Amino acid sequence: METLLVITALPDAETARALAARLVERRLVACVNILAPCQSLYRWKDKLEEAEEVPLLMKTGAARYAALEEAIRAYHPYELPEIVAVRIDKGLPAYLAWVAEETAAE
Repeated sequence: METLLVITALPDAETARALAARLVERRLVACVNILAPCQSLYRWKDKLEEAEEVPLLMKTGAARYAALEEAIRAYHPYELPEIVAVRIDKGLPAYLAWVAEETAAE
């Protein structure tokens, strides 16, 4: 099974924790790392913006990506959330098997 690392960022720790819990409970991801707040700089609607955000690193199977993206979009407070998926080419086989098991469709 193909494994993905999916990245998003939320405006605060409480929102990040709530989204992470919802995604794990629904088995859309096997694991979510909630990182320390960071400063983000970006251009939005022709204006330079700066915000403190809480990044999430999520591990899932490629077969679950569409449902995961839909769930993030549904519960994310941003008009246009960052949702980036990166293929995991290599990793500890037992860990990748665990991700596959945890995100298998029921």
